[in-house]
Amino acid sequence: MPIEAVIFDIGNVLIEWRPERYFDRMIGADRRRALFDAVDLHEMMNRIDAGADFAAEVERTALAHPGWTAEIRHFRDNWCALAQPEIPHSVRLLHALRARGVPVFALSNFGAANFPLSAAQFPFLDAFDQRYISGEMAMRKPDPEIYAAVEADCAIPPERLLFTDDRADNIEAARARGWQTHRFDSPAGFAQCLVDAGLLSREEAR
Repeated sequence: MPIEAVIFDIGNVLIEWRPERYFDRMIGADRRRALFDAVDLHEMMNRIDAGADFAAEVERTALAHPGWTAEIRHFRDNWCALAQPEIPHSVRLLHALRARGVPVFALSNFGAANFPLSAAQFPFLDAFDQRYISGEMAMRKPDPEIYAAVEADCAIPPERLLFTDDRADNIEAARARGWQTHRFDSPAGFAQCLVDAGLLSREEAR
C-alpha cells in the first residue's frame, strides 16, 4: 500500500532522551542510580506527557522527595540540557522527505510546556506538516485514542501511514490500528526502510 505520510516520534528518534546520562555527568553514576531508584522520574514525565503542567508537576515531585529536591528540579530548570543532542542522520531524513514532497508528521509523548523549549533549541521540530504532541492532546502513546485522533485529523487511511518510534509498545499500538511501522533502533535502519518503501533514493537517505 503506498505511503502518504511519514510519522516521526521525537525522543530517541530525532533528539536523544537519556536523562540518566545527564545526571551521570552532574552528580556521578552512583548518586544517579540512587536518585532513579528513589524517585520514579520516568513516571513523572509520563504524567507531564499526558497533560500535567510541566513546572508544577516537577515541583510537586521535588517537594515529595526532600532528599532529591535539587536534582529533580533539573528537569524544569535545565530541560534543554537534558533533552539533547539532536540525531543528525534522522534530521537529514526528515528534511529529505520534505524535499521530496512527502508529508511528515510528529507523534510524540512530550509535555505541552516543555515541547516549545525543545522546538526553540532545535528548529527542525518546526518543520513538520502537522505535530501531534501528547501533552497538548491530553492523551499519550500507546493509548489507542491518540492514534485514532491522528487518523481523524489527517484523514489518511491507517495503512497509508508509516510510523517510526523507538518503543515497542508504541509501535505495536500503531500496528494494531493498521499503520505501517518501523521500530527505530538507528537512523541507518530507518533510512533503509524509507528506501525500501520507495520514499527516498539511497543517495537521499545517506
